[in-house]
Amino acid sequence: MQYLVIAYDYDGVLEKRMEARPAHVEATQKLMSEGKIESACAMIEEDAMVGSTVLTNFENEDELNEWLENEPYVKGGVWNMEEIQIVPIKIMPKA
Repeated sequence: MQYLVIAYDYDGVLEKRMEARPAHVEATQKLMSEGKIESACAMIEEDAMVGSTVLTNFENEDELNEWLENEPYVKGGVWNMEEIQIVPIKIMPKA
């Protein structure tokens, strides 16, 4: 199942984001190499990171939820899980 994950940060957590960022990048790049994450982007407003978008390709919703539970930005209190959006999608195949 493919999903678009839109996760806004809690207000005022830039320091937490920067602390969790190395673990987030490492975990995301690992999942990218496994084909579980297709793309990940920081969302920017007024030259500041305010959240993330992630295109995922997990086997099922349980795998998606397991990823979210262990995601460094979730564990580090960066992403506001009360406002996260998870949208089922179909990613266009690469040419």
